[in-house]
Amino acid sequence: MSKKIGLFFGSFNPIHVGHLIIAETVVNLEEIDQVWMVISPQNPFKKKQTLLNQYDRLHLVNLAVEGNDRIKASTIEFKLPIPSYTIDTLTYLREKYPDNHFYLIMGEDNLKHFHKWKNYEKILEQYQLIVYPRPGYENELYKDHPKVQRLYVPKIEISATYIRELQKKGKSIRYMVSETVSDYIDKMNLYR
Repeated sequence: MSKKIGLFFGSFNPIHVGHLIIAETVVNLEEIDQVWMVISPQNPFKKKQTLLNQYDRLHLVNLAVEGNDRIKASTIEFKLPIPSYTIDTLTYLREKYPDNHFYLIMGEDNLKHFHKWKNYEKILEQYQLIVYPRPGYENELYKDHPKVQRLYVPKIEISATYIRELQKKGKSIRYMVSETVSDYIDKMNLYR
């Protein structure tokens, strides 16, 4: 049976309530059956040294979405060459799951730089984009494009960077991440 899958790519370093609210909002859309949180081993635009091991980040995503069968963690990019480019992952997924329809979930900040992505024209031609707002990014790009759908979700100014900084200083990250994620980060002394 074919499914309509929203692909939410990210470092999830760590996954926080902002990510979860976006994923839940997307999964509530009538046209989406499931959201896959695609953990990126290495974003070509991010510095590597601040990145937690991909299996630790996967574990955190699994903890955060536990019990929600409509949102799941995906390790698909762990098997692909690094750095991973979205078009390569989409092509691989289309070949592996030919019956599924894939939607690309991205922030307004990514849309601003979308023209720099590898084969962005092909992505726009073959996939529907679901774009969520990001604080400080209001743009008119692709405003009336038939393949670009704007998602109305509260703008939450929580960043993984902020959470890592708090953790490094020994401050509380409660309510910014799920309780299970917070407990695991503390137990394993991550980001300190």
